[in-house]
Amino acid sequence: MLIMILITSITAASAQIKPSDLIGAWETGTDVKMTRIYTEQCFAVTVYNVKDKQFISTAGGRWKLNGKDIVETFEFNSAKPDLVGKENVTAIILKNNKLTLTTDGRKDEWTRVDNGTPGKLSGAWLITGRMNDGKMSTMTPGARRTMKILSGTRFQWIAYNVDTKEFMGTGGGSYTTENGKYTENILFFSRDNNRVGASLQFDFALEEGNWRHKGLSSKGDPIDEVWTKREKIGL
Repeated sequence: MLIMILITSITAASAQIKPSDLIGAWETGTDVKMTRIYTEQCFAVTVYNVKDKQFISTAGGRWKLNGKDIVETFEFNSAKPDLVGKENVTAIILKNNKLTLTTDGRKDEWTRVDNGTPGKLSGAWLITGRMNDGKMSTMTPGARRTMKILSGTRFQWIAYNVDTKEFMGTGGGSYTTENGKYTENILFFSRDNNRVGASLQFDFALEEGNWRHKGLSSKGDPIDEVWTKREKIGL
């Protein structure tokens, strides 16, 4: 009996969810899809209508595990800006690459899209440099932030202000990194749904841990940017 109790205890301990178990992208829904991206410290969840190419809402910020709960602290919330700065506690169950989240009695089941691979840019990045008139202008992110959060196959950018709780815009979809080329396939865009379905290709390189991003924007304007991991900045 004692041996069985010990084995049960060891099995339960080994089944405990670790933060690394959640890293990557998750998805639920058909016509109306919800996508979650988790990096080591940050998350973003977005709702969009596939058929109508309509962005619906997005929210995200920082997260941590507390036993069987995930604690999310919002830095942006397009639908409910009053929640910025507040915590959301959700019970979680992870089994067979299915993630079940329970909030206020409502259960949602999410399917894993990836585990943070194979793309080379998984993580949460903040813009820290932009080329202007042939000179790289540096910037220090503060309350006003433009963040890119990527899993191994999904990306999303978000512009927001943590102090004013203002949401300025977002876009995202799937991406690849092959032969020095970073390619975005847009699945949602809050400012102009006519861009949904577009594919954009850029040159990319990792330089001293920073992401150098060059090419043409969706408007055809040349861009040359530097992005830095949030952990490196300390935000």
